[in-house]
Amino acid sequence: MLHRVATLAIAAPRRVLVVAALVMVAAAVFGAPVAKSLSAGGFQDPSAESSRATGLLADKFGRGEVQLLFMVTAPGGVHGAAARAAGMDIVNRIKGGRYAVDVVSPWTAPPQAVADLVSKDGRSGLVVAGIVGGEKEGPARAQALADGVAQSVLPRHRDVTVLAGGPGMVYSQINSQTERDLLVMESIALPVSFVVLVWVFGGLLAAALPVMVGGLAIVSSLSVLRLIATTTDVSIFALSLSSALGLALAIDYTLLIVSRYRDEIAEGAELDQALIQTMQTAGRTVMFSATTVALSIAAMVLFPMYFLKSFAYAGVATVALCALAALIVTPAAIVLLGPRLDALDVRRGIRRLQHRDEPPGRPVTQFFWYRWAKSVMRRSMVIGLAGSAVLLVLGLPFLGIKWGFPDDRVLPGSSSARQVGDRVREGFTDNSATAVTIVLPDARGLTPADVERYAARLSGVADVSSVSAPTGTFAAGNKIGPPTAPAGASDGSAFLTVGSNVPLFSTLSETQLDHLREVGAPDGRAVELTGLAQINRDSVDAVTSRLPLVLIVIAAVTLVLLFLLTGSVVLPVKAVILNVLSLTAAFGALVWIFQDGHLGALGTTPTGTLVANMPVLLFCIAFGLSMDYEVFLISRIREFWLASERTRADNDESVALGVAYTGRVVTTAALVMLISFTALIAAQVSFMRMFGVGLTLAVFVDATLVRMILVPACMHILGRWNWWAPAPLARLHRRIGISESVSRA
Repeated sequence: MLHRVATLAIAAPRRVLVVAALVMVAAAVFGAPVAKSLSAGGFQDPSAESSRATGLLADKFGRGEVQLLFMVTAPGGVHGAAARAAGMDIVNRIKGGRYAVDVVSPWTAPPQAVADLVSKDGRSGLVVAGIVGGEKEGPARAQALADGVAQSVLPRHRDVTVLAGGPGMVYSQINSQTERDLLVMESIALPVSFVVLVWVFGGLLAAALPVMVGGLAIVSSLSVLRLIATTTDVSIFALSLSSALGLALAIDYTLLIVSRYRDEIAEGAELDQALIQTMQTAGRTVMFSATTVALSIAAMVLFPMYFLKSFAYAGVATVALCALAALIVTPAAIVLLGPRLDALDVRRGIRRLQHRDEPPGRPVTQFFWYRWAKSVMRRSMVIGLAGSAVLLVLGLPFLGIKWGFPDDRVLPGSSSARQVGDRVREGFTDNSATAVTIVLPDARGLTPADVERYAARLSGVADVSSVSAPTGTFAAGNKIGPPTAPAGASDGSAFLTVGSNVPLFSTLSETQLDHLREVGAPDGRAVELTGLAQINRDSVDAVTSRLPLVLIVIAAVTLVLLFLLTGSVVLPVKAVILNVLSLTAAFGALVWIFQDGHLGALGTTPTGTLVANMPVLLFCIAFGLSMDYEVFLISRIREFWLASERTRADNDESVALGVAYTGRVVTTAALVMLISFTALIAAQVSFMRMFGVGLTLAVFVDATLVRMILVPACMHILGRWNWWAPAPLARLHRRIGISESVSRA
């Protein structure tokens, strides 16, 4: 197949590039509006207990699945004329909408409930509304209501300050902030990457090639995401991965192909034959690397939260399209440009200005990376142990990780949802975010007295501030159920709201959930809990319960694919161990910086927890990218090994030659990938900034300490055992294995 791709590029390069340009334009037109089809949610397990309880509350009690808050602040206080007039206008405006339910405010609530809706200083009051719609529809509806209030109510009350917040606005503002962040990241990554590429590729035309490949892959992946969004929920955060990963891998793959083509030309091959040889070697490496990376990322589809599934969709689509674009566009551009591929060489122009001659060609044994690998292998045991110890020490903070759930503090301080959240936490006596709702799905046959006794027992749990039990008129025989439905009881079900004094996501919160569950429900009825504390517990359980399966899948994919590439059972195991080791520094940094707040949490607000989805996301993507460099390096080492006499000395020489020929490629590719991922740190949504820091550290450590130090050291220590496999597997590899070289051994 790769031979046919090369011959097509040789025969019709212009036609190939024109078709690619047309595809790019069509994909850009179709994929550009993709953000409107995506949502900012996806952190919850839809099959979890909390999700079932929330759904029952929405279906049977008409309660909103997300909450919208308006904080009304006036100099004359909540009970002044200005605040009352503005507050009542807001209440009437949102009650007139289709999706707002359970609207309460200090001016409409019963007297006993007013205190919870008024700030401690009496200057601010909360209008609280439930919004019908899940994580996908709720935020958009909340934003529409907030926009309506801003347009029709606020102009009439300029002496009153009104801010919109609550979970509905948090997700909506995350959406809009992510779109802005994406533009900022691209404006940073593209020009900086291009400058690096001009220097590395040796010319403006050659540098423009990977940018074109990356652009084609990115806009095509956006089109794929838009198509997927028509059938299932997709998170907007997947766009950041498509952008950063698309540019990074496009440069990786294009650089590998162009570098190998130049090596073939330098060794005296004719132009056409050099391209065919390049596609059958480097092209095969690109295909194999893309397969490995895509399958590692695809493992995230095993998690139930569509936040992680979305990264699987985006990652697989982006990696596949990057490989496809690189394999089709790059050879056609090489043929069409011909000698002009090296035109407009900035480095040559600088040498001419400095009156310096062109550097003479050097044998590979004089390359820096060759001499570096030889030096590492001479001290392999000391260097290997020292490098491993450093990574393990850097990873120690991860042992103290605490899981949490994203709230308004992931947003910058300028957002209204963040300002409302800060004010509610600090200035109000009651924080509804800490409340736990207990649902009795089957309350048929229970009397009000049964439920009230249950509420009394719940109120005896430590740090419970209040319990609101169902009240109102009950059906015949004082039974809960039709034909009348009091507050808190409907259609044979009931719920109670438990106020809590413990901080969210703490050990005390977890203990309180356990104690609430231990309180026996009337007649031993089943209960289901919801609220942020339970949602967080369910989300963590959804991740941790499936994590062993995901790790097994990733390890199995890695072991099988690397065996097919190398014919060894030792090298795949070594790769898995070193890839995991390369991530320890990144995981330790996430906890040390973003959970514990060191280095000022890099401008974010530390909450003492990490979102459970983020380390999993980082592991799957960073592990896949580590395999990208592993394939680049090992495939070239194996090529030299197969051409040697296969002694221990040949093993060391093959390692040194492989590092020499790929060291510059891996380092350059890692540098550009670092630029792409460092641009993610500009994101104003804190967990995306955390994601950028984690990926940046993971790639840096892998491309330097692991790939260029630990890999040569380990391969020297193992010697000929690197290439060992049991006889049956060796025979199997001879039949179905993959070879980097054109001629199979």
